Amino acid sequence: MDSSSSHALNESLHICSESHEDRRLYMQDKPHSAYAQLPVIYFVTPTYPRREQIPELTRLAHTLLHVPRIHWLVANDYERCDTYMDMLLNRFGIPFTHLSSPMPHKFRSTKPAPRGVANRRAALQWIRQHNLTNGVLYFGDDDNTYDLRLFSEIRQTQRVSMFPVGLIADYAVSGPVVRDGKVVAFLDSWVAGRRWPVDMAGFAVNLAYMSLYPNVNMPYKPGYEEDLFLRSIGLHIDQIEPRGMNCTEVLVWHTQTKSKKAPIVRLEKKFLDGRSNLGALFRSLKEMGVASVSDTEGPLATISKNGKGKAHSYFLS
Repeated sequence: MDSSSSHALNESLHICSESHEDRRLYMQDKPHSAYAQLPVIYFVTPTYPRREQIPELTRLAHTLLHVPRIHWLVANDYERCDTYMDMLLNRFGIPFTHLSSPMPHKFRSTKPAPRGVANRRAALQWIRQHNLTNGVLYFGDDDNTYDLRLFSEIRQTQRVSMFPVGLIADYAVSGPVVRDGKVVAFLDSWVAGRRWPVDMAGFAVNLAYMSLYPNVNMPYKPGYEEDLFLRSIGLHIDQIEPRGMNCTEVLVWHTQTKSKKAPIVRLEKKFLDGRSNLGALFRSLKEMGVASVSDTEGPLATISKNGKGKAHSYFLS
């Protein structure tokens, strides 16, 4: 490990935008006051620019829209603030903070790269700077699938709660082994000397408990992020609270979207003006990192009617 990776958090923060106003309509049309006594869940989502980024954040947002008293910390592995993401996050009405948190360049060429660490460290720094000691911290990736019952479960966390995560590695599951209501061991197909062989989505931490450990950290060590973070908060096995019916239910799934390179579509740019929707559509797709247009590169776009492809000029000139 690089010596700098074991030090306490000291990164400067670049906050792109945030809103503390909750503008959602909740399930059962209950007013905000009905949830006022619930502890806040600080839901940390590391993300990075790719073709699937905006669709996955949109899908996750439509889960979080049903969760009261939540603050969404979206940390983007990007050198500057993404104005499209600002607009997207504002549109959902969920209280959020959008952070620019690029991976340090010295780690980008390593294999495997410590993806998501800079993002989560930025969120930890934000929590520290705001001196938050009331609420629950949860690391939720943008490509996971969440059962809404998970949020009710983790909101009860007193120190550290744990629960199974589905679709993990060779066993298709990772999580605690529970006997007589106590966590006694762990089931995970990759132990590798880890004291806490759990998935990032398989635990939640009470902020009052975490605040007792000023050197809370997540070092840049691929594969050991969860283990070293949990070590940094002094966790003992007898402190773990099993959730999900004594860890018999899977409430979060490590689903993954197959990633592809954003395509370049060959389409005559002279036709991408106001005469059709295509100009505005592809400008939006480019902002989202989904696709771009070129006069000379990529497969020629087919425009068809009645099952027959036509030249662009047939419809657009």
